[in-house]
Amino acid sequence: FVTVFALMQFLASPLLGALSDRFGRRPVILLSNLGLGLDYIFMAVAQTLPLLFLGRVIGGFTSASIATANAYIADVTPPEKRAASFGMLGAAFGLGFVIGPAVGGLLGSIDARLPFWVAAGLSLSNFCYGLFVLPESLVEGRHHRFEWKRANPIGALLWLKDFPQVFGLAGASFLSVLAHTVFPATFVLYAAHRYGWSERDIGFTLAFVGVLSALVQGGLVRRVIPWIGERRALLAGFGFAVLGFIGYGWAPTGPWLWVVMPLLSLWGLAGPSLQSLMTRQIDPTEQGRLQGAVASMGAIAGVLGPYLFTHVYAAGIDPARGGQLPGAPYYLAALVVALALALGYLASRERKA
Repeated sequence: FVTVFALMQFLASPLLGALSDRFGRRPVILLSNLGLGLDYIFMAVAQTLPLLFLGRVIGGFTSASIATANAYIADVTPPEKRAASFGMLGAAFGLGFVIGPAVGGLLGSIDARLPFWVAAGLSLSNFCYGLFVLPESLVEGRHHRFEWKRANPIGALLWLKDFPQVFGLAGASFLSVLAHTVFPATFVLYAAHRYGWSERDIGFTLAFVGVLSALVQGGLVRRVIPWIGERRALLAGFGFAVLGFIGYGWAPTGPWLWVVMPLLSLWGLAGPSLQSLMTRQIDPTEQGRLQGAVASMGAIAGVLGPYLFTHVYAAGIDPARGGQLPGAPYYLAALVVALALALGYLASRERKA
């Protein structure tokens, strides 16, 4: 079920991005919120696995609209302020990841289906907001014709190759997303095995991570990036991530892990910088196509990452192999981000005419 959700995002992201370039951002955003509302209703009423599966297909397809949200930001924000705006979007995600599990847990203790009904209500409320309030961001004259050959994952990736600098930055984004999947894949298992943490301890820790992410992307990004520039912020963010992941793998006790967490949170400088650098290189009429291609690559990482990191974690704690390296997946994530750092360094260099 998790895989089909990511697979639908992989297939749908370029399509929705191209549709937003042709028909505007607002219709795609409306479709997304309506689809997510239906997905949560499916999950709330599902009595069989096929019905639940259908809901996940709908949700995976429509939730691929994050590409359109990024394109909307590129439409309405001047290039020099985009990094801060992308950071605010990241901060919103961070707060959602703090509040959502807490509210979901509270509602689930009342009734197992109640969290899905509330989520459906929130998504449909967003649909109403988009329908009655949200303006269209793609002005007349910037609409781009729709092409099927580029509205699919393969065509979108081939199109990116026409822009070598953007292609390299998109590769760094893929590696960054791949490294991030280590958390949903292994963190609960890792914290329980190595530190003996309970579900409550892990919940508080994840909430702390969400707060740190929101502080970095909602506050620090808008101050640091204008000061040091997007390229330096990108490289610094990846550098902090490498050190942070090494710290996660090394931390011998839970308190040491908490000490390392603020260091890794500075990784949040990289994402908004990446987005801003890429949008500068692409024509305003094709921002949706860019974001769709990047999101599609991220969906591939979402499929591959959990398989990769769980197997590395299993090998690291396998008694037959010594069982002395529970931090192995985090060391691997550090290596993946180091590759992203190298690729970002090369791709973001100024090209001589």
